[in-house]
Amino acid sequence: MGRKRAFPWRWRFAALVLLLAASGGMYLWWQAQHWMPLREDFPTQGVLVGGHDGPVDFRAMAATGVDFVYLEASSGESGRDALLGSNLRAVQDSGLPFGVLHAYDPCIPAERQAANFVTIVPRDASMLPPAIVLEKLAVDCADPVSEAAVESELTTFLNQIEGHTGQSAILKLGDAFQQRYGIANRIERNLWLEQAYFQPGYAGRPWRLWTANPRLSNEVTDSPVRWVVVQP
Repeated sequence: MGRKRAFPWRWRFAALVLLLAASGGMYLWWQAQHWMPLREDFPTQGVLVGGHDGPVDFRAMAATGVDFVYLEASSGESGRDALLGSNLRAVQDSGLPFGVLHAYDPCIPAERQAANFVTIVPRDASMLPPAIVLEKLAVDCADPVSEAAVESELTTFLNQIEGHTGQSAILKLGDAFQQRYGIANRIERNLWLEQAYFQPGYAGRPWRLWTANPRLSNEVTDSPVRWVVVQP
């Protein structure tokens, strides 16, 4: 029986390269899933939670280093987060500072959206400032809405919900919304920006909150959470 042919060295080298690449990819994936900004740079860090995250144990969250919570609450003129009631009760029991979000729809008049918000969100001076999600563009509306009307209606909405909460709102401003309407330069409110792993600069001025990791793995929930930090 003839001698077996030696496995060519270049095949072994290629296999080694593939193994190292796969290992490196897995490491980078794990790092991305678990990455959060350093506490020494951002001492106050928290989470954004909505109904699609399922029930959350906020007491356990607090024990793992969560400093505050924002809850998705309302959207448009009639939208309400499915777990808002239970989340409100649970986060109040946990003792964690908390606030709520409204997803603003530029296609719907401000008064109707404000009515939805004030019906759902309790008047509680201890809550964190409300945050308004600005992502949907008016170009998607069935009836045309001018850029001037977007700013005017948004200002009306802010005035009404701020009268209810007694606090200035935070604008959770999407990149596309800012590029389209330049709201950060037109409405003077604190900003909440989003960009995974790298500090965002698309608003053109300093931000107050930053969604630093939109899919942070954690030991409390089965699904990843949105990790938010506060500018010191």
